[in-house]
Amino acid sequence: MSTGFFKVPKAKNEIVKSYKPGSPERKEVTEAYNKMINNFTEIPMFINGNDVKSGKKNSISPPHDHQKVVGEYYIAEPNHIDEAIQTALNAKNKWENMSWENRSAIFLKAAELIAGPYRSKINAATMIAQSKTVHQAEIDSACELIDFLRFNVEYVTQIYSNQPASDNDAWNRVEYRPLEGFVYAVTPFNFTAIAGNLPTCMAMLGNVVLWKPSSTQIYSAKVIIDVLKEAGIPDGVINVVYGNASLITEKVLSHKEFSGLHFTGSTSVFNSFWKTIGDNIANYNTYPKIVGETGGKDFILAHDSSNRKGLLTSMIRGAFEYQGQKCSAASRCYLPENVWNDIKDNYINDVSTIKVGDVNDFSNFMNAVIDEYS
Repeated sequence: MSTGFFKVPKAKNEIVKSYKPGSPERKEVTEAYNKMINNFTEIPMFINGNDVKSGKKNSISPPHDHQKVVGEYYIAEPNHIDEAIQTALNAKNKWENMSWENRSAIFLKAAELIAGPYRSKINAATMIAQSKTVHQAEIDSACELIDFLRFNVEYVTQIYSNQPASDNDAWNRVEYRPLEGFVYAVTPFNFTAIAGNLPTCMAMLGNVVLWKPSSTQIYSAKVIIDVLKEAGIPDGVINVVYGNASLITEKVLSHKEFSGLHFTGSTSVFNSFWKTIGDNIANYNTYPKIVGETGGKDFILAHDSSNRKGLLTSMIRGAFEYQGQKCSAASRCYLPENVWNDIKDNYINDVSTIKVGDVNDFSNFMNAVIDEYS
């Protein structure tokens, strides 16, 4: 048995690449995009480290090109959900007893894989199926996900090292344990990074996870799964199912071993989860932990002394980047009348010149919204 007070590498923010004409990263992502858009990707569920198929499947098309089918994913039936839960529970003892530094090493390896050989692939997948510009994909699916993985490992060490004071008569200590049972990660379409972060941050602390990605983010979720497999995630630690959200959630939230929810999505869905968990509280082995981030838009409040050029940029980018499909998107702006008079003409002119179109034209500022409902 090895011993030591291990120090993980100091986390630093991943540098955002420019993708300017002639740059190596532009060439790499263009090649990855062309290869992926012109090939068909089959996406099975991921249960106990295995690719699992069912008798039902749905096709995947880019939001900006409905006629193009780039792949298909398999839809979970009740037995697949049961299998995923049981598989997670079977993996729990070995995973939670693995040393924290060995668990952390897997996710640091995943960060390096995304920063290196998988960078162009995860960006291209996000461009294709979530209709993001190359810049929006880069700051999300590459940089932010890398940062989540690296900084979370650093935060794990901070949590574990947070210990109470002791005196000469007693040695006080806190032992941090994973939750009992399994945890449920439900992730949104609009950030590949959030989709990767919600299941991995829980697994990092020794929990076993059932992950249900948004149906419109499955294409890039497949790349995350491939990264985790190559990084060495043990079988059963993170299991992934797709399909009917109501069916999956009903099975999960009615299971006595359910112990935690990690959610990002709409307020109404989160409220329904919370209510169901409350209704089932007497059936669980423990009190489930609930963590959720829900919808809400930003506003801009400008003072008379505000920098007009900076304000103009913030108003346009805040409202229209990624078609406004961010929880941080600006939907309201409060300005003194004289400030609005100063920038009004420039604002109207700049908005009227925003280019909208296919993601493979890197000069476009906006692409398609995610689906017909949006």
